[in-house]
Amino acid sequence: MGFATDAIHIGQEPDRATGAIIVPIYQTSTFVQEELGKHKGYEYTRTSNPTRAALERNLAALERARFGLAFASGMAAINALMSLWKSGDHIVAGHKLYGGTLRLFDHVLGHSGLTFGYANTTRLEEVSGAIRPNTRMLYVETPTNPVLEITDLAAAADLAHQHGILLAVDNTFMSPYFQRPLELGADVVIHSTTKYLNGHSDSVGGAIVLNDALLYERLKFIQNAAGAVLGPFDSWLVLRGVKTLAVRMRQHNENGLAVAQFLQQHPKVRKVYYPGLSSHPQHALAKKQMTGFGGMLSFETGSLANARTLLKSVRLCSLAESLGGVETLISHPATMSHASVAPEERQLLGITDGLVRISVGIEDVEDLIADLKQALDKI
Repeated sequence: MGFATDAIHIGQEPDRATGAIIVPIYQTSTFVQEELGKHKGYEYTRTSNPTRAALERNLAALERARFGLAFASGMAAINALMSLWKSGDHIVAGHKLYGGTLRLFDHVLGHSGLTFGYANTTRLEEVSGAIRPNTRMLYVETPTNPVLEITDLAAAADLAHQHGILLAVDNTFMSPYFQRPLELGADVVIHSTTKYLNGHSDSVGGAIVLNDALLYERLKFIQNAAGAVLGPFDSWLVLRGVKTLAVRMRQHNENGLAVAQFLQQHPKVRKVYYPGLSSHPQHALAKKQMTGFGGMLSFETGSLANARTLLKSVRLCSLAESLGGVETLISHPATMSHASVAPEERQLLGITDGLVRISVGIEDVEDLIADLKQALDKI
Protein backbone atom coordinates (compact mmCIF):
# COMPACT_ATOMS: atom_id res chain seq x y z
CA MET A 1 0.00 0.00 0.00
CA GLY A 2 1.00 3.64 -0.31
CA PHE A 3 2.68 5.73 2.37
CA ALA A 4 -0.40 7.73 3.42
CA THR A 5 -2.46 4.54 3.66
CA ASP A 6 0.15 2.87 5.84
CA ALA A 7 0.42 5.95 8.04
CA ILE A 8 -3.31 5.84 8.74
CA HIS A 9 -3.82 2.08 9.04
CA ILE A 10 -0.69 0.10 10.03
CA GLY A 11 -0.72 -0.31 13.80
CA GLN A 12 -3.90 1.77 13.85
CA GLU A 13 -6.45 -0.93 13.16
CA PRO A 14 -9.87 -0.64 14.87
CA ASP A 15 -9.87 -1.88 18.46
CA ARG A 16 -10.90 -5.56 18.51
CA ALA A 17 -12.68 -5.30 21.84
CA THR A 18 -14.91 -2.32 21.06
CA GLY A 19 -14.53 -1.44 17.39
CA ALA A 20 -13.10 1.99 18.28
CA ILE A 21 -11.58 3.49 15.13
CA ILE A 22 -8.77 5.12 17.16
CA VAL A 23 -6.18 3.11 19.12
CA PRO A 24 -7.09 3.37 22.83
CA ILE A 25 -4.79 5.01 25.36
CA TYR A 26 -3.85 2.14 27.65
CA GLN A 27 -3.02 4.41 30.58
CA THR A 28 -2.02 1.66 32.97
CA SER A 29 1.18 0.78 34.77
CA THR A 30 0.53 -2.96 34.99
CA PHE A 31 -1.62 -5.77 33.58
CA VAL A 32 -3.52 -8.48 35.47
CA GLN A 33 -2.23 -11.99 34.77
CA GLU A 34 -4.63 -14.92 34.45
CA GLU A 35 -2.34 -17.23 36.41
CA LEU A 36 1.37 -17.72 37.01
CA GLY A 37 3.19 -17.45 33.70
CA LYS A 38 0.02 -16.73 31.72
CA HIS A 39 -0.92 -13.26 30.49
CA LYS A 40 -2.28 -11.53 27.41
CA GLY A 41 1.10 -10.42 26.09
CA TYR A 42 1.59 -7.53 28.49
CA GLU A 43 2.94 -7.51 32.05
CA TYR A 44 4.24 -4.03 32.85
CA THR A 45 4.10 -0.82 30.81
CA ARG A 46 7.83 -0.12 30.95
CA THR A 47 8.38 -3.46 29.22
CA SER A 48 5.54 -3.12 26.75
CA ASN A 49 2.25 -1.26 26.37
CA PRO A 50 -0.42 -1.77 23.67
CA THR A 51 -0.52 1.91 22.68
CA ARG A 52 3.26 2.11 22.40
CA ALA A 53 3.37 -1.20 20.56
CA ALA A 54 0.91 0.17 18.00
CA LEU A 55 3.11 3.21 17.45
CA GLU A 56 6.25 1.07 17.13
CA ARG A 57 4.56 -1.03 14.43
CA ASN A 58 3.42 2.10 12.64
CA LEU A 59 6.80 3.82 12.61
CA ALA A 60 8.54 0.66 11.44
CA ALA A 61 6.10 0.41 8.53
CA LEU A 62 6.71 4.01 7.49
CA GLU A 63 10.48 3.48 7.31
CA ARG A 64 9.90 0.11 5.56
CA ALA A 65 11.53 -1.56 8.56
CA ARG A 66 10.80 -4.75 10.49
CA PHE A 67 11.11 -3.32 13.99
CA GLY A 68 10.48 -0.09 15.88
CA LEU A 69 11.13 1.12 19.41
CA ALA A 70 9.69 4.26 21.00
CA PHE A 71 11.51 6.26 23.66
CA ALA A 72 10.82 9.16 26.01
CA SER A 73 12.76 11.59 23.79
CA GLY A 74 14.99 11.68 20.76
CA MET A 75 17.98 11.97 23.08
CA ALA A 76 16.82 8.88 24.99
CA ALA A 77 16.72 6.99 21.69
CA ILE A 78 20.27 8.08 20.82
CA ASN A 79 21.47 7.20 24.32
CA ALA A 80 19.93 3.72 24.00
CA LEU A 81 21.67 3.25 20.66
CA MET A 82 25.01 4.22 22.16
CA SER A 83 24.40 1.81 25.05
CA LEU A 84 25.10 -1.00 22.59
CA TRP A 85 28.79 -0.20 22.95
CA LYS A 86 31.29 -0.61 25.78
CA SER A 87 34.16 1.41 27.21
CA GLY A 88 36.94 1.70 24.65
CA ASP A 89 34.67 1.49 21.62
CA HIS A 90 34.85 4.30 19.09
CA ILE A 91 32.10 6.08 17.14
CA VAL A 92 32.65 8.24 14.06
CA ALA A 93 30.00 10.96 13.86
CA GLY A 94 29.22 13.85 11.58
CA HIS A 95 30.86 17.09 12.69
CA LYS A 96 27.70 19.16 12.22
CA LEU A 97 25.30 17.45 14.61
CA TYR A 98 22.49 18.88 16.70
CA GLY A 99 24.00 20.54 19.76
CA GLY A 100 22.21 18.21 22.17
CA THR A 101 23.69 15.17 20.44
CA LEU A 102 27.19 16.66 20.70
CA ARG A 103 26.57 17.40 24.38
CA LEU A 104 25.53 13.80 25.01
CA PHE A 105 28.54 12.40 23.16
CA ASP A 106 31.22 14.68 24.56
CA HIS A 107 30.02 15.47 28.08
CA VAL A 108 28.10 12.37 29.13
CA LEU A 109 29.06 9.27 27.15
CA GLY A 110 32.66 10.36 26.79
CA HIS A 111 32.96 10.13 30.57
CA SER A 112 31.85 6.49 30.40
CA GLY A 113 34.70 5.38 28.19
CA LEU A 114 33.19 5.69 24.73
CA THR A 115 35.32 7.71 22.34
CA PHE A 116 34.05 9.86 19.50
CA GLY A 117 35.70 11.13 16.35
CA TYR A 118 34.12 13.73 14.12
CA ALA A 119 34.34 13.99 10.35
CA ASN A 120 32.69 15.89 7.54
CA THR A 121 30.36 13.16 6.29
CA THR A 122 29.91 14.96 2.97
CA ARG A 123 33.55 13.97 2.33
CA LEU A 124 33.75 10.22 2.63
CA GLU A 125 37.53 10.20 2.35
CA GLU A 126 37.57 12.17 5.60
CA VAL A 127 35.20 9.65 7.18
CA SER A 128 37.37 6.77 6.03
CA GLY A 129 40.40 8.41 7.61
CA ALA A 130 38.59 8.75 10.93
CA ILE A 131 37.68 5.04 11.20
CA ARG A 132 39.85 3.04 13.63
CA PRO A 133 40.13 -0.67 14.42
CA ASN A 134 37.85 -0.12 17.46
CA THR A 135 35.22 1.91 15.54
CA ARG A 136 31.77 0.35 15.85
CA MET A 137 29.42 2.83 14.18
CA LEU A 138 29.17 5.73 11.77
CA TYR A 139 26.55 8.18 13.03
CA VAL A 140 25.12 10.62 10.47
CA GLU A 141 22.59 13.43 10.57
CA THR A 142 21.32 14.43 7.13
CA PRO A 143 20.38 17.12 6.38
CA THR A 144 22.46 18.61 9.18
CA ASN A 145 21.10 20.99 11.79
CA PRO A 146 21.11 23.92 11.08
CA VAL A 147 23.12 24.39 7.84
CA LEU A 148 21.43 21.53 5.96
CA GLU A 149 24.40 19.71 4.48
CA ILE A 150 23.60 16.40 2.80
CA THR A 151 25.43 13.09 3.24
CA ASP A 152 25.34 10.55 0.41
CA LEU A 153 23.71 7.75 2.38
CA ALA A 154 24.23 4.94 -0.13
CA ALA A 155 27.95 5.75 -0.36
CA ALA A 156 28.20 6.14 3.42
CA ALA A 157 26.54 2.75 3.91
CA ASP A 158 28.98 1.12 1.49
CA LEU A 159 31.92 2.66 3.32
CA ALA A 160 30.65 1.64 6.75
CA HIS A 161 29.99 -1.93 5.69
CA GLN A 162 33.41 -2.21 4.03
CA HIS A 163 34.84 -1.53 7.48
CA GLY A 164 32.40 -3.87 9.23
CA ILE A 165 30.62 -1.13 11.16
CA LEU A 166 27.01 0.03 11.39
CA LEU A 167 25.54 3.13 9.79
CA ALA A 168 23.01 5.00 11.95
CA VAL A 169 21.08 7.94 10.50
CA ASP A 170 19.11 10.66 12.25
CA ASN A 171 16.19 11.16 9.86
CA THR A 172 14.28 13.72 11.94
CA PHE A 173 14.50 16.63 9.48
CA MET A 174 13.09 14.70 6.51
CA SER A 175 10.74 12.18 8.14
CA PRO A 176 10.17 8.86 6.37
CA TYR A 177 7.89 10.64 3.93
CA PHE A 178 10.83 12.33 2.18
CA GLN A 179 13.74 10.03 3.03
CA ARG A 180 14.10 6.37 4.02
CA PRO A 181 17.73 5.66 4.93
CA LEU A 182 17.22 1.92 5.42
CA GLU A 183 16.39 1.61 1.72
CA LEU A 184 19.72 3.32 0.98
CA GLY A 185 21.71 0.87 3.09
CA ALA A 186 21.59 2.29 6.62
CA ASP A 187 21.34 -0.16 9.51
CA VAL A 188 19.52 2.01 12.06
CA VAL A 189 17.32 5.09 11.78
CA ILE A 190 16.67 7.50 14.66
CA HIS A 191 13.87 10.03 15.01
CA SER A 192 12.85 12.68 17.42
CA THR A 193 9.12 11.97 17.22
CA THR A 194 8.66 15.38 18.85
CA LYS A 195 9.18 16.93 15.45
CA TYR A 196 7.47 16.04 12.15
CA LEU A 197 6.13 12.63 13.16
CA ASN A 198 4.01 14.13 15.91
CA GLY A 199 3.74 17.44 14.11
CA HIS A 200 1.67 19.36 16.66
CA SER A 201 4.20 20.57 19.25
CA ASP A 202 2.44 18.75 22.08
CA SER A 203 4.56 15.65 22.68
CA VAL A 204 8.22 14.81 23.31
CA GLY A 205 9.51 11.43 22.15
CA GLY A 206 12.02 9.45 20.14
CA ALA A 207 12.23 6.31 18.07
CA ILE A 208 14.64 3.78 16.62
CA VAL A 209 13.71 1.66 13.58
CA LEU A 210 15.74 -1.15 12.06
CA ASN A 211 15.66 -4.52 10.29
CA ASP A 212 18.21 -6.67 12.13
CA ALA A 213 16.45 -9.01 14.57
CA LEU A 214 19.43 -9.56 16.86
CA LEU A 215 20.17 -5.85 17.09
CA TYR A 216 16.50 -5.21 17.79
CA GLU A 217 16.50 -7.67 20.69
CA ARG A 218 19.55 -5.98 22.18
CA LEU A 219 17.95 -2.55 21.88
CA LYS A 220 14.64 -3.78 23.27
CA PHE A 221 16.53 -5.16 26.28
CA ILE A 222 18.19 -1.77 26.75
CA GLN A 223 14.85 0.02 26.34
CA ASN A 224 13.31 -2.06 29.12
CA ALA A 225 16.37 -2.11 31.37
CA ALA A 226 17.02 1.64 31.21
CA GLY A 227 13.33 2.50 31.19
CA ALA A 228 13.29 5.66 29.08
CA VAL A 229 10.12 4.57 27.29
CA LEU A 230 7.46 6.66 25.61
CA GLY A 231 4.33 6.81 27.73
CA PRO A 232 0.89 5.69 26.52
CA PHE A 233 -0.55 9.17 26.08
CA ASP A 234 2.47 10.47 24.16
CA SER A 235 2.39 7.32 22.02
CA TRP A 236 -1.24 8.06 21.25
CA LEU A 237 -0.42 11.67 20.35
CA VAL A 238 2.23 10.56 17.86
CA LEU A 239 -0.16 8.00 16.37
CA ARG A 240 -2.65 10.84 15.96
CA GLY A 241 -0.02 13.04 14.32
CA VAL A 242 1.27 10.39 11.93
CA LYS A 243 -2.17 10.04 10.35
CA THR A 244 -1.68 13.42 8.65
CA LEU A 245 2.08 13.13 8.06
CA ALA A 246 1.83 12.81 4.29
CA VAL A 247 -0.37 15.85 3.74
CA ARG A 248 1.57 17.90 6.28
CA MET A 249 4.94 17.11 4.73
CA ARG A 250 3.72 18.06 1.28
CA GLN A 251 2.63 21.46 2.60
CA HIS A 252 5.82 21.96 4.64
CA ASN A 253 7.76 21.28 1.45
CA GLU A 254 5.71 23.66 -0.68
CA ASN A 255 5.90 26.44 1.88
CA GLY A 256 9.57 25.81 2.63
CA LEU A 257 10.55 26.21 -1.01
CA ALA A 258 8.49 29.38 -1.40
CA VAL A 259 10.00 30.97 1.72
CA ALA A 260 13.52 29.96 0.66
CA GLN A 261 13.02 31.51 -2.78
CA PHE A 262 11.74 34.73 -1.21
CA LEU A 263 14.68 34.94 1.19
CA GLN A 264 17.18 34.21 -1.59
CA GLN A 265 15.97 37.29 -3.46
CA HIS A 266 15.86 39.62 -0.44
CA PRO A 267 18.69 42.19 -0.39
CA LYS A 268 19.18 41.92 3.40
CA VAL A 269 19.68 38.15 3.34
CA ARG A 270 23.27 37.14 2.63
CA LYS A 271 22.83 33.39 2.17
CA VAL A 272 20.06 30.80 2.31
CA TYR A 273 20.61 27.16 3.28
CA TYR A 274 17.88 25.00 1.73
CA PRO A 275 18.45 21.80 -0.31
CA GLY A 276 15.53 22.59 -2.59
CA LEU A 277 17.29 25.61 -4.08
CA SER A 278 19.39 24.98 -7.17
CA SER A 279 22.06 27.16 -5.53
CA HIS A 280 22.53 24.58 -2.76
CA PRO A 281 25.84 22.82 -3.45
CA GLN A 282 24.26 19.40 -2.93
CA HIS A 283 20.95 20.04 -4.65
CA ALA A 284 21.49 17.17 -7.11
CA LEU A 285 22.24 14.70 -4.30
CA ALA A 286 19.21 15.88 -2.37
CA LYS A 287 17.01 15.24 -5.41
CA LYS A 288 18.55 11.78 -5.78
CA GLN A 289 18.06 10.43 -2.26
CA MET A 290 15.10 12.49 -1.04
CA THR A 291 11.64 12.79 -2.56
CA GLY A 292 11.20 16.33 -1.22
CA PHE A 293 13.17 19.00 0.62
CA GLY A 294 11.06 19.59 3.71
CA GLY A 295 10.32 22.70 5.71
CA MET A 296 13.67 23.40 7.38
CA LEU A 297 15.89 26.23 6.22
CA SER A 298 18.43 28.67 7.61
CA PHE A 299 19.65 32.04 6.41
CA GLU A 300 22.41 34.51 7.21
CA THR A 301 21.50 38.01 8.36
CA GLY A 302 25.09 39.19 8.80
CA SER A 303 25.30 39.91 12.53
CA LEU A 304 23.84 39.21 15.95
CA ALA A 305 22.26 42.67 15.93
CA ASN A 306 20.51 41.95 12.64
CA ALA A 307 19.33 38.55 13.83
CA ARG A 308 18.07 40.07 17.08
CA THR A 309 16.13 42.76 15.22
CA LEU A 310 14.54 40.19 12.92
CA LEU A 311 13.60 37.82 15.73
CA LYS A 312 12.13 40.66 17.78
CA SER A 313 10.10 41.92 14.83
CA VAL A 314 8.37 38.77 13.56
CA ARG A 315 4.69 38.54 14.45
CA LEU A 316 3.40 35.32 12.90
CA CYS A 317 6.61 33.29 13.20
CA SER A 318 7.11 32.20 16.80
CA LEU A 319 10.54 32.45 18.45
CA ALA A 320 10.95 29.02 20.03
CA GLU A 321 13.06 25.91 20.28
CA SER A 322 12.10 22.75 18.36
CA LEU A 323 10.76 22.23 14.85
CA GLY A 324 8.38 20.20 12.73
CA GLY A 325 5.08 21.53 14.05
CA VAL A 326 2.23 22.87 11.97
CA GLU A 327 3.07 26.39 13.16
CA THR A 328 6.17 28.22 11.92
CA LEU A 329 8.97 28.40 14.49
CA ILE A 330 11.99 30.66 14.12
CA SER A 331 15.15 30.36 16.16
CA HIS A 332 18.73 31.50 16.68
CA PRO A 333 20.96 28.40 16.65
CA ALA A 334 24.00 30.07 18.26
CA THR A 335 22.07 30.86 21.44
CA MET A 336 19.42 28.15 21.31
CA SER A 337 19.88 24.70 19.73
CA HIS A 338 23.70 24.96 19.64
CA ALA A 339 24.33 27.12 22.70
CA SER A 340 26.26 24.26 24.34
CA VAL A 341 28.77 24.23 21.46
CA ALA A 342 31.90 26.35 22.05
CA PRO A 343 31.86 29.66 20.11
CA GLU A 344 35.01 28.85 18.14
CA GLU A 345 33.54 25.48 17.18
CA ARG A 346 30.29 27.10 16.09
CA GLN A 347 32.22 29.36 13.74
CA LEU A 348 33.92 26.37 12.16
CA LEU A 349 30.51 24.74 11.68
CA GLY A 350 29.07 27.80 9.95
CA ILE A 351 26.79 28.63 12.89
CA THR A 352 27.39 32.35 13.00
CA ASP A 353 25.76 34.87 15.32
CA GLY A 354 23.77 36.11 12.34
CA LEU A 355 22.34 32.72 11.39
CA VAL A 356 18.58 32.27 11.76
CA ARG A 357 16.75 28.95 11.37
CA ILE A 358 13.11 28.54 10.36
CA SER A 359 10.89 25.52 10.70
CA VAL A 360 8.36 26.55 8.07
CA GLY A 361 4.84 25.58 9.08
CA ILE A 362 1.73 24.97 7.04
CA GLU A 363 0.08 28.37 7.36
CA ASP A 364 -0.83 30.35 4.25
CA VAL A 365 2.60 30.97 2.78
CA GLU A 366 1.71 34.50 1.70
CA ASP A 367 1.24 35.40 5.36
CA LEU A 368 4.60 33.87 6.31
CA ILE A 369 6.41 35.77 3.57
CA ALA A 370 4.69 39.03 4.54
CA ASP A 371 5.77 38.54 8.15
CA LEU A 372 9.39 37.87 7.21
CA LYS A 373 9.39 40.83 4.81
CA GLN A 374 8.23 43.31 7.42
CA ALA A 375 10.76 41.95 9.93
CA LEU A 376 13.64 42.09 7.43
CA ASP A 377 12.67 45.65 6.51
CA LYS A 378 13.45 46.66 10.11
CA ILE A 379 17.12 45.64 9.80
